[in-house]
Amino acid sequence: MIKFIKYFFVLGFIAALGLSAWFYHYAKTPLKLLPEAQEITIKPNSGLKSIANQLVDQKVITNALPFVILVRILGKETYLQAGEYTLIKNISPYQLILSLNHGKSTQGSITFIEGKTFKEMRAKLARNDSVKSTITNLSDVEVMRIVGRGEKHAEGLFFPDTFYFDRNTTDIVLLKRSYEIMQNKLSQAWVNRASGLPYKDSYDALIMASIIEKETGKSSERTTIAGVFLNRLRIGMRLQTDPTVIYGMGDKYNGNIRKKDLQTDTAYNTYTRDGLPPTPIAMPGLASIEAALHPEKTKALYFVGRGDGSHEFTSSLVEHNRAVAKYQLKPMAKNDIN
Repeated sequence: MIKFIKYFFVLGFIAALGLSAWFYHYAKTPLKLLPEAQEITIKPNSGLKSIANQLVDQKVITNALPFVILVRILGKETYLQAGEYTLIKNISPYQLILSLNHGKSTQGSITFIEGKTFKEMRAKLARNDSVKSTITNLSDVEVMRIVGRGEKHAEGLFFPDTFYFDRNTTDIVLLKRSYEIMQNKLSQAWVNRASGLPYKDSYDALIMASIIEKETGKSSERTTIAGVFLNRLRIGMRLQTDPTVIYGMGDKYNGNIRKKDLQTDTAYNTYTRDGLPPTPIAMPGLASIEAALHPEKTKALYFVGRGDGSHEFTSSLVEHNRAVAKYQLKPMAKNDIN
């Protein structure tokens, strides 16, 4: 009988040890979120199980139960709070719990994401309850007088990154930090640029980088897309890129581009105007800046979306039309043509 009890005691000990090892591995393993940073919302008055289910619904975790158990093991159940959060790609379940933990409220954080506009950046600052708002009634031009070096247009001049700060830090302080980082990174990248690029200055490169950021669905294609657009610039071909048209439409854009929109001239319509648009159209990340300054050497002049985030690149209109017929005309497929 004693031998039998010892057997089950050892078995239970091994099982407990294995379970502990599994939870340790689960707590520390990055979630590998897509995209690079993910914005989530936890509803007010949510209990632990509700929070876990919300995380499943927002594709942060795949299973609610391990998360619930880990929170209870750590004794953090009563400290989780509602709100809007930006999660970095490789956040672990343990770091996620700390991010949702009321004990972190003495420190604020905000993530500016690649491809977002300055308008969206301002809105995000205004929503963050750790940030002291001082620019609500200021125009973009007025903000740039305080933050920048005399620029009239704010778009694209801020670096996308995660910033940590003490609560009640002003929005101006955070904007200055982001602005200075972008200036430093752009200056360094410009000094180390490839030769023979058709840019007047680093600002032209920043404009191109913003277009690359908006056009790229697959990171490995950034330099190829850059090569296509630079080929077009070199031969005097219009860029003909939808994201610039959408930016020029402003609030008129409702999610769809019609033929009429492509034919309506604005300063940002690269179907009706030659060369680069007058300003960036979004916040480019460092990868897109590097792509703009180190483009792939390619003969391609066209690309069409395959429907999975990747593109088919072609060097002649005949090949391009063939690719359009292959991918664009598939039922239910949503593809960009450029």
